[in-house]
Amino acid sequence: MVGAHVGSTGEPSWTDPSSWDGLVHGRSSVLFAVLAGVSVALLTGRTHRPEPADLPALRLSLVGRGAAIFVVGLVVELLGTGVAVILTLYGLLYVAALPFLRWRASRLLAAALALAVAGPPLLAALHAVAIGAYGPGIDLALFGVYPITVWLAFLLAGMALGRCDLTRLRTALLALAVGAAVSAIGYGTATAVGPALDRLQERSWAEEESGSSSYSLPDDYESGVPGEDVDLDGLVCDVDAYGAYCYDPDPEPTDLDDGASASVAEEAPGYLAQVRDAHVGTAVLVALGSDDPHSGGTLEVLGSGGLAVGIIGLLLLVVRRVVRWPFLPLAALGSMPLTAYAAHVLAIRVIAGTDGYLESNAVWGWLSLGLVVGCTVWALLLGRGPLERLVARVARATARHA
Repeated sequence: MVGAHVGSTGEPSWTDPSSWDGLVHGRSSVLFAVLAGVSVALLTGRTHRPEPADLPALRLSLVGRGAAIFVVGLVVELLGTGVAVILTLYGLLYVAALPFLRWRASRLLAAALALAVAGPPLLAALHAVAIGAYGPGIDLALFGVYPITVWLAFLLAGMALGRCDLTRLRTALLALAVGAAVSAIGYGTATAVGPALDRLQERSWAEEESGSSSYSLPDDYESGVPGEDVDLDGLVCDVDAYGAYCYDPDPEPTDLDDGASASVAEEAPGYLAQVRDAHVGTAVLVALGSDDPHSGGTLEVLGSGGLAVGIIGLLLLVVRRVVRWPFLPLAALGSMPLTAYAAHVLAIRVIAGTDGYLESNAVWGWLSLGLVVGCTVWALLLGRGPLERLVARVARATARHA
């Protein structure tokens, strides 16, 4: 997480271990989302699905938890660091989990796989046909960095894992094996189809640059006016933060040229022409075949989602087979992820100053060490993290209204 936000890394290559630090991009947030699903399962009965009579209180508790996390995310965004804060989506995921609380692990896993395969291309098609559509709601839930339709797949996969008995050796082995296999399928397929997708995108870009778009400016259109032909008589000129400008302080009313307006309207492309120029087919294929971090592509969802599940399985095996006390500092950090997330963004803001941008592997190392030490000391002296206490308190308060 810290490496993704402040690390100086490049494009990772599986054959070059020195580049593996680039794996932090995209995949850390995916692991965060999968663990959100595990948390939901642990909060709602672990291996036992909740009884119908318990659902109202559990659902209100999750709504309260999600709302509190959402508000914390808004506050963290106000720090203005440029970090793509995941906490607002994280809060929405707790609400999105409500319909799935009584689903079996197998059903949750099937739904996660269906969303992983079908969600990205459907979302890409919707984005292509919704020409120019924008707004805070759809940016947050559909077309932003963390589209909920894609990230819901990670949540459901985590819930499926959390419904299994995490204390059993068989669960850890299955998580490691299945996660590794799915990740290999995702990234292996992306490697195979990557060159073809690149050529397809280049062809689309070439068509746009060559003027194949259905809308073009008139032949007699000029993008500028020679300086000697500009008449500034009677105009008032000024300079502000955006540059120099001139305006007429007392403009005379004029009638619009209906003929010119009609001509412009005739040349403007219609909806179907705009959809054709959006290259819907190319967008869908790219969404299916992309594995770039934060691309939301099907192969990224499979590759990074499988990697997250495999990492969880591996760590479950590690803590079973070796002495556990060396991992207590990491467990302390893991027990207060919300506090650690907010703290590291605040630290970035303080270190980077007004610029808000920071890229340093030294800061990555020291900040990571500081989080581990700080969370360990807090856990030993005070127990639960401060933001975790806040969220739990809100969750209990809302659950009492059931």
